[in-house]
Amino acid sequence: MTSETGTAFAHPSARAQTTTGAGALDRISVRDHMVEVEIGAFQAERGTTQRICFNVVVEVRPLTDAIEDDVDRILSYDKVTEAIAAELAEERLNLLETLAERIAERILWEPQAVRTFVRIEKLDRGPGALGVEIVRSVNDLKTKPITPHAATTPHPHVVFLTNTAIRSPNLSRWLDQLEARAEPVILCVGRADEVPPQTGHRMTQRRVDLLAMEQNAWVLAGRDERCVVVATRTELDWSMKHGQISVWAPSKIVLDAVDGPGVATDDPVALAAWFAGYIEASDLLMIGETPPKSCRVPVLFQDVAQSGL
Repeated sequence: MTSETGTAFAHPSARAQTTTGAGALDRISVRDHMVEVEIGAFQAERGTTQRICFNVVVEVRPLTDAIEDDVDRILSYDKVTEAIAAELAEERLNLLETLAERIAERILWEPQAVRTFVRIEKLDRGPGALGVEIVRSVNDLKTKPITPHAATTPHPHVVFLTNTAIRSPNLSRWLDQLEARAEPVILCVGRADEVPPQTGHRMTQRRVDLLAMEQNAWVLAGRDERCVVVATRTELDWSMKHGQISVWAPSKIVLDAVDGPGVATDDPVALAAWFAGYIEASDLLMIGETPPKSCRVPVLFQDVAQSGL
């Protein structure tokens, strides 16, 4: 019995090891991911949901330099679960084979992905699990027409809050109204009223100014537990797709940006305007602050005393 045959019913991670040739790749895996969904070709499967179990392994290109504990530099597990959710939301399907193909294709469009093993099983159609497993690589994508996927990244409302707005007794009510909107919300803040330390050096001062804004972001998070401080693009994408109110901690995105803000980091309004364009926001709402001189998205203004959003 070959190792390939011996692992026929093993987890896809074991299958991946069996079929790896020279030049082993790194792997990430999602195990026993359960979803209730309507799927199937039989009449008994229509109009009702059933439990579907997903096991996915993705072989990825190893990074050539240090990871530096940076989530934006790796293929996140969220990309796998989001691929599953996106394809399930696309349309009702009859076949697990079709679903597996589409999930594999979506995963393989990630730059780091090289090969993926996708196993999908129905758990409620009999005494055992009924399923399908496929193996696809980036080479398979090159040999057939690729269906372009619609953009799944939402266009959030970016809201700038002054310190007066943060301290306002109306803060909770504003957050209630923002939370009720269909689009996700990202909050931006400036630094606290106190002047941050001055270093006398442009690059170090830049970091101090950004950290001062992040300190104020944590102050806002302390005012309402719905506000979650996020720093990376991966965290922002996840929070937008899951309805979380994010508070932007700017250091990482600003310092890592290839096409940087081009504005002084001691100007939080201009920085918020740059971020709104960077994140492809639907608009930028200024609460208690004069609108920026320029912005790539529409800008709205509300007075703190009169704001009803």
